[in-house]
Amino acid sequence: HVQLVESGGESVQAGDSLRLSCTVAQTTTYGRYCLAWFRQPPGQEREGVAELPTFGAAAYAESVKGRFTISKDNAKNTLYLQMNRLNPEDTAMYYCAADRFCRGLGWPLAWGHWGQGTQVTVS
Repeated sequence: HVQLVESGGESVQAGDSLRLSCTVAQTTTYGRYCLAWFRQPPGQEREGVAELPTFGAAAYAESVKGRFTISKDNAKNTLYLQMNRLNPEDTAMYYCAADRFCRGLGWPLAWGHWGQGTQVTVS
């Protein structure tokens, strides 16, 4: 079982930057999980933001491409989401997700493990 804990969400101004973190508790199998960030804006469905496979290139939603960067630090068992040039449309609860296989950004229900979320508000 994989435990995910997000942090770093806060209220910021449009144009600001913010970095979210997600610690992964299952260290022995950490390297073999595909990891991703999703978000759920108020009153909307959960949507994919970025996906990071164990090997290969990251994938991003069109709405964040060029502004957000997903990365991980294996030594710290931590996944990151660097968010630049934030705008009010980025306001959402942000979740990290993990699965043995990359499930894609369009299928949140397919991902097996989730954190509790961290709130980002941009005004």
